[in-house]
Amino acid sequence: MTQSPNDSISNSMAQETSRDVGPVVLLGPPGAGKGTQAKRIMEHYLVPQVSTGDILRYNVAQGTELGRAAKAVMARGELVSDDLVCEMVRQRLIQPDCKRGYILDGFPRTAAQAGWLDALLDDKLFDNSRPTRAWPIVIRLDVDYNQLLLRITGRRSCPTCGRIYNVHFQPALVDEICDLDGSKLVTRNDDRLEVIQPRLAAYQEQTFPVAEYYQRTGRLISVNGDRPMDEVTAQIFRILEDHHA
Repeated sequence: MTQSPNDSISNSMAQETSRDVGPVVLLGPPGAGKGTQAKRIMEHYLVPQVSTGDILRYNVAQGTELGRAAKAVMARGELVSDDLVCEMVRQRLIQPDCKRGYILDGFPRTAAQAGWLDALLDDKLFDNSRPTRAWPIVIRLDVDYNQLLLRITGRRSCPTCGRIYNVHFQPALVDEICDLDGSKLVTRNDDRLEVIQPRLAAYQEQTFPVAEYYQRTGRLISVNGDRPMDEVTAQIFRILEDHHA
């Protein structure tokens, strides 16, 4: 019997592997599906997602030296400097669970941070016996602007069970009512048009230099994020497998 693409993806994701995946950088605007794809990579390759937001919150909560410095900066209403963020990232990447690889979330945000990461990896951070450099695999999810707006502004969530719907692509059986518990669906403030348009503009302005940096080094791989979610996952898995073939 012929397997459907969905069955193939599910079976692939269920297969645990000890293969080294190396550093993975996912680029893409809000609503492109980076979170979903990052989770699938984590589950398939059993590697952690390294989030700069999580690292920052951890250091602040633990009262580390870096956390105290960052807390003082934020208390003044200022942005945490690259030096502080990069040092937090460095300390996270030397942890044992990152040895086989990891997915970077929210980093690098600037071309300077991308250059810093390359310099760090050039120093053979993970394993001094490894003969080759573990350069990041940089995957950009490209999604049409109008499609992004439909994905984001069409999102609705249930305040009771947390289930997510989309009025354009995955609507509830009864308009604006949760299928599971009958609660009225709500729109997150971040998903409103007047909020998302500036966020998309900021993404284009801030991330373009990062993509350009990796483009110049020949390491930027574009994936059509408009395709169905399982097809995007399959393509990303192929990229990661080919990279280590």
